[in-house]
Order: sequence, then structure tokens, then C-alpha cells
Amino acid sequence: MARKKANPAKKEAAVEKADAPAVEKETAAKKTAPVEEPAVSVAAEAAPAAENKEAAVAAGTIPVVKNEEPAPKEAMPAEAEEAPAAETVPVVEEKEPAAKEAAPAEEKETPAPEAAPAAEEKKPAAKKTASSRKKAAPAPEKKEPTGKKTAASRKKAAPAAEKAAPAVKEAIPVKEETISAVEEAAPVYEISNLPRRSVAFIGSECHPFVKTGGLGDVMYALPRELVRLNCDVRVILPRYACIPKEYQDKMIYRGEFYMDMGMTNRNYYVGIMEYICDGVVYDFIDNQEFFSAGNPYINLVDDIPRYCFFSKAALAALNYMNWIPDIIHCHDWQAGLVPVYLRTLFKDTPVGRARSILTIHNLRFQGIYNIPTIQYWSGLPNEVFNMGALQQDWVNANMLKGGLAYADRITTVSGTYAYEIQTAEYGERLEGHLRYHSGKLRGIVNGIDYGMWNPETDPALAANYGLGNVLDHKMENKLALQKELGLEEDEGKFVIGLISRLTNQKGLDLVSAIIPQVLDGNTQVVVLGTGDKQYEDTFRYYEDTYRGTFSACIQYDEARAHRIYAGADALMVPSRFEPCGLTQLNAMHYGTIPIVRETGGLKDTVEPYNEYTGDGNGFTFDRYEAGLLLDAINRAKTVYFTNRYHWDEVVQRDMAKDVSWGNSARQYKDLYLELTPW
Repeated sequence: MARKKANPAKKEAAVEKADAPAVEKETAAKKTAPVEEPAVSVAAEAAPAAENKEAAVAAGTIPVVKNEEPAPKEAMPAEAEEAPAAETVPVVEEKEPAAKEAAPAEEKETPAPEAAPAAEEKKPAAKKTASSRKKAAPAPEKKEPTGKKTAASRKKAAPAAEKAAPAVKEAIPVKEETISAVEEAAPVYEISNLPRRSVAFIGSECHPFVKTGGLGDVMYALPRELVRLNCDVRVILPRYACIPKEYQDKMIYRGEFYMDMGMTNRNYYVGIMEYICDGVVYDFIDNQEFFSAGNPYINLVDDIPRYCFFSKAALAALNYMNWIPDIIHCHDWQAGLVPVYLRTLFKDTPVGRARSILTIHNLRFQGIYNIPTIQYWSGLPNEVFNMGALQQDWVNANMLKGGLAYADRITTVSGTYAYEIQTAEYGERLEGHLRYHSGKLRGIVNGIDYGMWNPETDPALAANYGLGNVLDHKMENKLALQKELGLEEDEGKFVIGLISRLTNQKGLDLVSAIIPQVLDGNTQVVVLGTGDKQYEDTFRYYEDTYRGTFSACIQYDEARAHRIYAGADALMVPSRFEPCGLTQLNAMHYGTIPIVRETGGLKDTVEPYNEYTGDGNGFTFDRYEAGLLLDAINRAKTVYFTNRYHWDEVVQRDMAKDVSWGNSARQYKDLYLELTPW
């Protein structure tokens, strides 16, 4: 299956052979520029002395350092002292007037939102897939354990597999018809026929190096899936001091250069350290002055300079390595200036040919600070600090807003959220800006990595299970969870899990208001997470008051999270807003039914249970009210205690649902091809 964990031995081999790709790229560089001296002379003839830095980058003369990798790193600063003109900063400040042409128009007109309908067009197809799998759900017990994940889809497709295969090859662009096949080994042959694209991911975190939220999961899982879809992918990250030593030790020195920075009148060191895993190349931007802190995010005063530096250094590093992608895919405000740099200071350099996509993972965080500070650190021309781009409230600059204006496409992590952020309730004061750019806004739901989240192979569970035997073994995990957390050990209890950051966004005020009514003697609640002190203290109080019935695990424990997904009957996600949400996807894949509020990605991924037809895969409520959350929980408990057959049907339907990155990655690949139609 395509989503089994990679063989650890193979991963080690990939790390040990990390030098090989660098050598291959050097060979390719030699073919394009056999002699270094002519490149320098051409650059000298093509531009005056003031532009020699940019010409040197474009001519690819600096990457010659790559041939001297065995040499000690100490030799590099000496080169920089002798020839400061060899900086790899493609700053084209003399061409600032060009930026005026690129500057987005003022937002005087506000067209009606257009993105939401487009983002929701694929819902019917997704429902069709779910319903087709529902019909086949009882059959998987006849399959081997290794095939249980896709038993529902295989049973239906097996009789006509030979006839269907040629049709799939002829209609590769059709996404919906191949969703179920992504889980099997066969698509490997189809993927080889897909057009190839090179993509550079630029973001502030990525599992397993550094992760604080869902962005880290996306930056890890999506590139790996795109490699299977015939993409050449690099992920560019800061080299934080907090990256575990096991990964730091495996990084390979790729090169270094010096880069000017805004109006500081200083040249800053930019080192490139490389790590290769599962076909994805990870390049880390090294600078101890900016990234020596223990955490990826400190405070806005410190984060503004470091991410201005990172955004510019990432583009300069691509020029330095002479690796020019077709697409540059940026994530959140920390990389928000990348599209702005790309269309201004880097416009006439090799990397300027790339198209850009900016993904919003959470619109609440935007990187807003006063204009003089951001202009000082970024060095961007005055033209970009207007109301159509970076300027906000006349005196501030908004890094995310600027990126949204200059990016070729904007994506967010669900279709419903793409619509919601164009409204005053969810727009975080950028709703007008997003409506203005709605023509390039798309919503693509995230997925989960079946290698990390798989109840059939999960080592954290008391008993592993799949679609075919979930009803036999899920109770074992419930009893083990109750014992682990000191709850009354009774498989007849209805166990509700809540795995979340303990913040206002997650609807925890609703949860804390109804706990006494939920705990009726037949129900247990398990909370896992850390966050705001008020919620931590509230849940500790409930644990002390309802000991044996309520458990508050105020900590971050990945293994325990896996056990809660496996041992709970239902999972609460009553968020005030939720761009996508991954916990409900994890819960469904582990056979735990979600109870969610209809917002953002929760609405896109959870279909309300219909007591008359038996359709649906969870329990939902719409308005943000504690009473409606309690009603949804009571509806779930009613089905659980009075109609267990239908409950078990929903459990199996959820496990059969494809919530992997396969479908999402295909939508991103289609977007890349739309931007680069050659």
C-alpha cells in the first residue's frame, strides 16, 4: 500500500547517500556552464559595476563553491572578504519603477465572493465515494489484514479491474475517479505519466524537525505526497537551534553566501544545510543571529526581522543553488513577503520566473507591525506599502496582506473557510481584501498521513485493528484507556475525547459550560492539551470533582493522543472557527465518531447523521451555543445506547472514508499545472 511507513533501513540509506543529489546537480550545472570565466565576463559586459552582484547570481558563478564541498567551511568567509561583490542577493533596486507596474490595484471595488462556489464543486463527488464505500463496508472481514483499509473500495472495483485500468490511464486528469486507487499500489504506474513540476515549499515549520501546529503536518505530508505525483520538491526552512540533534547531525553543508538586508547597511551570513528523506530535499537557512532561539516563534518584535530575513534568504538560496522551481508555495505570514520579493527585488533574476502560491492556514495571524520597521528590515520599495498591498490602517504594514496581493494564487485549507474569510465574522479585517482577490482564491481540504495515523500498525495502541475488525478490538482500547487514566473500567460507558490546544478558538467555553450535564453516570470525558490557564484550571477542577469519570491530561503527549483516538467512542471539536481541523480526520480514521460545529473544514469533512436514512458520518450543530453542543452530544449518545447497529455502521463508514493526502495532493498538482500550462 502506498501509505505504509517507509522502511527505516531505506531511510538511513537515503540519508547516507545525501551527497549524491548534490553531485548530480553539480554535473547538471557544468553542462549548462562548462567554463566559469565566460559567465563572469558576460555578466560584466551586460551590466555596469553596480549590477554585477545580480549578474553573478543569474550567471550561476557562485554555485562553483559546491565543487569544493570537501574543503573546510573556514575558507568561505575569506572569499567573501576578498570579493564582496559576489553576494547572491538579486536586489534590483535600480528598477523600482517596475514595481509600480506590479503593485496591485487599490481595493476601491469589492466584487462579490466567487471562491466559495468553486471550492464546493467537488463535494458531491466526495459524497458519492463515501456512499459507494458504505455499501461494501461489511465485506472486509474476508480480506487479508493488509488490505483492510481499502477493502470497501476493492470489493466493488475488483470484478472490473482489468477493464477499468486502461480507462484510468487515458483519463489521468480526472481526480475524483482515482481517489480510492490512491490507497493502492497500482497508481504508481499512472503517476509516472503525469506532467512533472518542480515546487519549492517555503514555511516556518515542518514535522519532524519543528512543529507547533497543523502547518508542521502539512509541510511534512504534502511534499511527500507530491513526490508520488511526479513533482520535484524542496522544502526550505529556518535552521532553528531547537531542531533535534539527530537531524542536525545528518545535515550536509551545501554552501554559504552573504546577503544585504533592507536598510541595515550590513551583509548577513546565509548558510545552506541539506537533508534528504523520502524523495524530498530539505534545505535549512542557517544564521545564528536570527535562529539561535529555542522556539520558532518568540514575539512579534523579534519575529518580524527574522522572517523578513528568511523570506529574502530563501529566494536568494534558490538562485545560489541554481535550482529554479516552476512553483514557489509559501505558507502563512512568516513567508508572506516571498511573493512580494519575487515580483519586485527578484523580478529580473532567475527565480523571478517562478509562479507563487500563498496558503492561509489560520487567518488570525498576519504579521502586522508599523511600516518603518518592516520597510527597514525588508528593503522593499515604497510602492508596495499602499492600501492595495502591505499597508493597513494607514500606519501599519501587514506581511500576510502583501503576500495575498502579489501571489498568483491563494489557497486555504477548506472550501467553507475560503468562503467564511470573505465575511466580517471570520475575515479578521481582511475580508474586503480577500473579496477583491476572490478570483484567485481556492479551498483545498487537508489530509492526514496514513503512515503516522494508522490503527492497523500504530505501536501506541493496546490492540491494533482495521476496518474489518474494528468492532472486535476497539473495546480493548477503551478499557486500556480507562485503566491508564484512572477512569472506571466499563466498556458500556460512552467515552468522549477532546484533543486540542486549550484556547478560545476551540470552543472550550462551550465545553466547560455543559460538563456537569454531560456526566450523567453513563458518560466519561477525556481532555488532552495545554493552553490558556483558565481552561487548564477549569478542567483540573472537573477532574477533581468528577474523579473516575473525567480525566484532564494537561500536557502534550503524542502517544496518548493516539490512544484516545482509538479508545474513545466520540471526539468533540466545537470550534468557534476551524480553517480545516485534523483531529476530526484522525478520529474518523480510528473509528471514533466526531461531534463538531459546522464551520470551516469541520463542515466540509463531517456530514450530519440522519436518523431516518442512516446517512452521515458524525453529529453536528450550527450556531455557537452551549445548548446546541449539548444537544449534539445527546443525539450521539441516543444512537450509541439505543441503536448500536447504526452506530457501528457509522464507525465503519468513517474508517472507509478516504481522508489521506492523496486526494488533496492531486488538487494541488492540478493547481500547479493550471499556473504552468506548458
